[in-house]
Amino acid sequence: MSVVTGTSTTADPDRGTAPTPPGRGPAASPATTAGPPPGTEMTHRQVLEVLAGLLSGLFTALLSTTIVATALPTIIGDLGGTQTAYTWVVTAALLANAVSTPLWGKLADLVSKKLLVQVSLVVFVLGSVVAAASQDVTQLIAARVVQGIGMGGLTALVVAIIGSVIPPRQRGRYSGYMGAVMAVAMSGGPIVGGLVVGVASWRWTFLACVPLAVVALVLIQRTLVLVEEKRRPRVDWLGALLLTTGVSTLLIWVSFVGDSFAWVSWQTGAMVGGGLLLCVALVLVEQRHPEPIIPLEVLKERTTALAVVASIAVGIGLFGSSVFLGQYFQTARGYSALDAGLLTLPSVVGSLVGTIVSGRLITRYGRWKRFLVAGAVLMVVGLGATGTIDHLTPLWHVGVFIAITGLGTGCLMQNLVLAVQNTVPLRQIGAASSSVAFFRTLGGTVGVSVLGSVLASRVATLTTQGFADAGVVTGSDGGNGGGSLDVGALPGPAQEVVRAAYGDATGLIFVIAAVFALLTLLAVSLVREVPLRTTVDVQAPAEGAAAPLTAAEGAAVPATDAPATGAPAADERAAALAGARHLRGGTGSAG
Repeated sequence: MSVVTGTSTTADPDRGTAPTPPGRGPAASPATTAGPPPGTEMTHRQVLEVLAGLLSGLFTALLSTTIVATALPTIIGDLGGTQTAYTWVVTAALLANAVSTPLWGKLADLVSKKLLVQVSLVVFVLGSVVAAASQDVTQLIAARVVQGIGMGGLTALVVAIIGSVIPPRQRGRYSGYMGAVMAVAMSGGPIVGGLVVGVASWRWTFLACVPLAVVALVLIQRTLVLVEEKRRPRVDWLGALLLTTGVSTLLIWVSFVGDSFAWVSWQTGAMVGGGLLLCVALVLVEQRHPEPIIPLEVLKERTTALAVVASIAVGIGLFGSSVFLGQYFQTARGYSALDAGLLTLPSVVGSLVGTIVSGRLITRYGRWKRFLVAGAVLMVVGLGATGTIDHLTPLWHVGVFIAITGLGTGCLMQNLVLAVQNTVPLRQIGAASSSVAFFRTLGGTVGVSVLGSVLASRVATLTTQGFADAGVVTGSDGGNGGGSLDVGALPGPAQEVVRAAYGDATGLIFVIAAVFALLTLLAVSLVREVPLRTTVDVQAPAEGAAAPLTAAEGAAVPATDAPATGAPAADERAAALAGARHLRGGTGSAG
């Protein structure tokens, strides 16, 4: 990566970056903020300083979320909730995350990313405090909505900021840091959550991260310095409203259909019809607005379109199945919240290894499609194998199965975003990155709702059968399909029936998730591999001027300072032509 020296630079869109003698730097422009000048790559140290603040905020949000994961059965039992309530506590946060992510991403292209990431962190902490004070499941669900809005901002903004300061070819080098932070948060959260539940009230699982959030805010304020183009903030509020209401209506229908009302009913007609009409209206509005929430021209690009399809399936497989792992270990196998957190470690370790190894190899060799395909294959195998578990499966078998799944998701998640960011100009990187995150979270929301309903229905059937075999008459819910999750309050023989039902029913949801993972494999197999560029922004060669530098496919191109004068070298010109051919093939010219 090139080193930024004390010599100031002046960006020339046609000639690259030319050094300016000391003392004669350009006057401050209202279009930029403090930081390295446009066209100058950040040094390794500068990138690490930026990542320190960003990843501290992401760590706080992820830790707060995963702390709650193993405590959730205890929380729902204490508040008198049901299996349906358990699903909705998770779904509410994912739904808010999904519908807010595109708006955060678009705002990141229009206003200060630094301010937005701080606001999103504050919103997340506010939701955590409200959740800690909840007195019933309804209040907890409302607080989870606030948490989801904040998490949507962090999800969109962290990826967008990283994409705006690190060229795609070098991004794999730093994805390991993000993977490590995510792994520590995901592995440490359940363990800390189990400890908190064991020695204190579950409410402290929401409050434990407030001090960390304060530290994150201070770090972001001190370390995050960005060069940002000031653009007129023409926010597509109508598009945001249509997106929120349309997607929410369809997701609420998915959550309630088959339970609160039949698949063929007036409620289904009203919600599905209304949701689809709102989505059609959204497309019409987005086609005409100068700054759409979801840029349709970005989604028309083949790589982005297939990445979106793959992300939906990844979300269903990842969120929709992993959410119920903690419940399996606690409710079906009878382990404590702390033990359940430890038992999920193989999945986290697998994800960490997949993220770091694939990122390093992509940076070294410039090839990324093979890791997407390998990740999808591993995900299919892992989820399919996990689909064989029941209440008697040896724990080491479960550990191996979820480790394989984690390895696959580690190869997929960040690299799908990388593939999309490599095809869009810097001015659209926020919206493009958030679009992938939006559809992944959307898939996760649908997955949690659908798989939660499948699990509840299957548990009801198995508990009814189990009690009938024991000569006990129960209600239509089988005694627990929609009843309390406080299994410990049941008599001993009844506990065994309910635990066996949950254990035997859990495998089915992983089988369904594996089917969706096959869709991911199909999508990434059809992706056309595009050489990773070595510049932060996509640049079309100007007529009569030297072309910008782009990485040749598969070549290891180190970052160097752009020459002040003269034409690019032959290999650089060839790389530029490769980038131009790609631009003509779908992304258009940069703005």
